[in-house]
Amino acid sequence: MATTTETGETYEQLLEHVRQLHYVGDAGSVLQWDQQVMMPSGGTPARAKQSSALSTLHHDLLTDDRLGEWLDELDDADLAPEQAAVVREVRRDHERAVRVPSDLVERISEASSNALPVWEEAKAEDDFELFADTLEEMVELRREYAAAIDPDRDPYEVLFEEYEPYLGIETAEQVLTRLREELVPLIDDIADSDVTLADPFEGTYDDDTQHALVEDALDTLGYDWDHGRLDTAPHPFSTGTQFDARVTTRFKPTDPMDAVGSTIHEFGHATYTLGLPQEQYGTPLGDNRDLSVHESQSRFWENHVGRSRPFWELFTETANDHLRTDAAPREFYEAANTVHPDNLIRVEADELTYHMHIVLRFEIERDLIRGDLAVEDVPQVWNEKMDEYLGVRPDTDAEGCLQDIHWTNGAIGYFPTYTLGSVLAAQLDHQLRADVGDVDGLVREGDFGDVHEWLTQNVHRHGARYETDDLVREATGESFRADYFLEYADAKYRDLYDC
Repeated sequence: MATTTETGETYEQLLEHVRQLHYVGDAGSVLQWDQQVMMPSGGTPARAKQSSALSTLHHDLLTDDRLGEWLDELDDADLAPEQAAVVREVRRDHERAVRVPSDLVERISEASSNALPVWEEAKAEDDFELFADTLEEMVELRREYAAAIDPDRDPYEVLFEEYEPYLGIETAEQVLTRLREELVPLIDDIADSDVTLADPFEGTYDDDTQHALVEDALDTLGYDWDHGRLDTAPHPFSTGTQFDARVTTRFKPTDPMDAVGSTIHEFGHATYTLGLPQEQYGTPLGDNRDLSVHESQSRFWENHVGRSRPFWELFTETANDHLRTDAAPREFYEAANTVHPDNLIRVEADELTYHMHIVLRFEIERDLIRGDLAVEDVPQVWNEKMDEYLGVRPDTDAEGCLQDIHWTNGAIGYFPTYTLGSVLAAQLDHQLRADVGDVDGLVREGDFGDVHEWLTQNVHRHGARYETDDLVREATGESFRADYFLEYADAKYRDLYDC
């Protein structure tokens, strides 16, 4: 048995190696941010090679034989809980990675970089056939990836665990099924309601006007500009570390609420990232707890704050100043929460119908990976499911199966985490209100300090110390559950639509 000194030395060697691994991964993320935000379109061939080289280096560090030896040496060691968590997370990543050949990692990275401009062209030209071969390649590569990790398991389950390793695909399927069963009747009641919610917007709003508006929204919520920045991207996203967490947004000329919602959503992601402990940067203790938890933070700020009545009682004067409107807080609140079952675009969807968009994507990508759906049939199946779940059929591929970027970069298995995050956001909101008290009053006054503090203490500061459900229990005293989201949605929207 190793001595305490030997165990400590081994752990420190492992930790230093893991830090280097994280630094390489973070450098790759900066290149991806640049490609989507700043890089000229002609830079793609070089960027594909650069990203591929970093991905290969990252994979080589993760699969290094020495890392496996250190993990084996620490198997029976007497470790502190935080150290045991680091070893658990590193072991999981290492054991998955050693099964994947380096050349496959390189091929996936290069294919992802090359796929971006192909998708952009196909979307601009409204022609799925331009993207079909690229998608076929990505599906085959992800199948190969899943088979390398575990050839005896459902390949989609293996891919889902890249993004949510601990809740399980069964939980995801149960939640998606329950929300489909319980939200659709609510959506139908809303469609039958005689209530029409306010729409205070007329004409168009230029990018500069909307940029100034969402900057003020970030200021109001407490975005740390010393450790972040705001840019635009075709598909809004956030990326970074606890020292540099950037957000992007986009602007629709006739709908400034789209930019407000997107920006606050990405603010939630960035706030989580910035709330991770700085002293643990480069280790699992300074890393996020995967995408369901990450999405819970963006959905909390977007929906439970940004779509709330108290927020618009706070922010209406600012919005009116920028947009030259003369709307009351109630009008902005209604505009932020209007349900549009006929909406075709996921990122523009309301809180309720959004989850039908997720169900559709989940079913399609699952069937693609399992070989139950051919790539060439995706547009038809997409349109049929939109009709079945939301009663609307896209007229174009750009509004249908080409609207999302996720399959372009190989993020297959990602979509369920959006719904899981929304469900968790409501559970966290419920406990926040129990612990802090008058959250609505704090929001109304623009005093977000206690909200930030509660989220930091109960979620952010733990990094990846706990598995997902353990983190949920630490924060709320209960296991992950959908009840709070369904109760919140039912109460809020039946009140709005008097149904």
